[in-house]
Amino acid sequence: MRLFFNDASIVEDQGLVKFEAPARADDAALVPMSFSAKLPEGDKRRVVKLTLVIDQNPVPLAAVFTLGEKTGDTRISTRARVNSYTNVRVVAELSDGSLHMATRFIKASGGCSAPMAKSMEEALATLGLMKFRILPATPETPNEALLMIRHPNNSGLQMDQVTRLYTPSRYIDKLAVYQGQDLVFSMAAGISISEDPNFRFTYKPNGAKEFRVEAEDTAGKTFSGAWPATRDGA
Repeated sequence: MRLFFNDASIVEDQGLVKFEAPARADDAALVPMSFSAKLPEGDKRRVVKLTLVIDQNPVPLAAVFTLGEKTGDTRISTRARVNSYTNVRVVAELSDGSLHMATRFIKASGGCSAPMAKSMEEALATLGLMKFRILPATPETPNEALLMIRHPNNSGLQMDQVTRLYTPSRYIDKLAVYQGQDLVFSMAAGISISEDPNFRFTYKPNGAKEFRVEAEDTAGKTFSGAWPATRDGA
């Protein structure tokens, strides 16, 4: 609270903030997490930010997702590294400045130092390659999309099993998704988002013809892509 929210009051509010994650991770380097904040009918406030904090990770602040002004209620799903048994928190900041939190205790170990699934040569060969899909509509999620990015997202804590040296950290720390000219969400991230990041998110259609993604990693390399805002063209 002191480090990331200037000691502001945070209300544990699992009625407003929804956070889903496994109690015990199958793979500590790829822990699925899904979170959202939904305001009551008629509430004029909006959700400004969703902050993911993994208490016992070497860098606890995993990511801050800033929602666009026209985004509305949005659910975001991704995969994160979890380094040890820990509380994981999602804090929603509303437009009135209030903070609301949901917490899950996750049993996992070694996620931040787990070796890459592929070699660095393989990872660099497809660095920044993006795929984007608009997912089939369901009654619960009529408008949902999936973004996948090829990137090793090295944490700096992974040891090369041949050289026995640590692989320098390099990860996507900036990401923005636009629907036409409107921001859907942006992300500022640390070392905890998993290798080959993916983001599944709901959105409110605005009539735009395309989705656009811009990303940057800690080495200063930028990546971008654009896709039609239709299921047939996705």
